[in-house]
Amino acid sequence: MVRVKRGNVARNSRKKLLHRAKGFRGSLHRLFRPARQAVIRAMSYATVHRRTRKRDMRALWITRINAVAREFGLTYGKLINGLKVAKILVDRKILAELAVNDKETFKKLVDIAKGKSK
Repeated sequence: MVRVKRGNVARNSRKKLLHRAKGFRGSLHRLFRPARQAVIRAMSYATVHRRTRKRDMRALWITRINAVAREFGLTYGKLINGLKVAKILVDRKILAELAVNDKETFKKLVDIAKGKSK
């Protein structure tokens, strides 16, 4: 049987994995086997936390909208309901941006929602 020399392939594969483990502590960025385990774990956490980040951002937007809406005398739920009844389609990301950076426009939306929500 002919022997297969795969020095470059194996070394490149290990180098690529160790490069992904750059910044890990201790032997996790030096030794191949623990680095492989750490990278697998890190990638699984990254996959899960991409979902969690979306959830966290939506919660942050809702908190910001609620805080500014209460300054104008309306709760978050009544604001969203009033905007839906008025057929104003603005997502929470944009509403939060308006609430923080452009309060005059947000006040106009609140006034519209106040007129529609009962």
